Amino acid sequence: MDILTLSIIVFCVMEFGNVCILYFWPNHRLGNGVAFFDSWEEAKSDEMMEMFVHYLMYWVAGVKLIFIFLLVVVLLTGSDLTKFFAVIAMILSIATYFWKLHPIICKLDMAGKITPQGYSNKLGKMIGSILF
Repeated sequence: MDILTLSIIVFCVMEFGNVCILYFWPNHRLGNGVAFFDSWEEAKSDEMMEMFVHYLMYWVAGVKLIFIFLLVVVLLTGSDLTKFFAVIAMILSIATYFWKLHPIICKLDMAGKITPQGYSNKLGKMIGSILF
């Protein structure tokens, strides 16, 4: 198995785990679970806000599923060149975390709205290591 195929498979498995967490176990502090955000508990105290947050979580999970299914199609039918460009797309999509999401989680962390404190740095390092 070549490195491109392996990279796509690992990414799909990891993201499928995140999808499962978002759909079925959002209270977890694993993967894309939202329990790191103190605002999650606050949102659960307001029914409309809780529904809004669930809507956004399910939307994110749905988008992740689209990406996973497209990568499976690439694995099954794609040439090596197609797999190469799929890996480039994966890298670019992961890198977008640092454009908008990381600054927000850092601000929340500094404001004491992330538990445990300092998690934003750990998450940034973890996502950065995936890119390299």
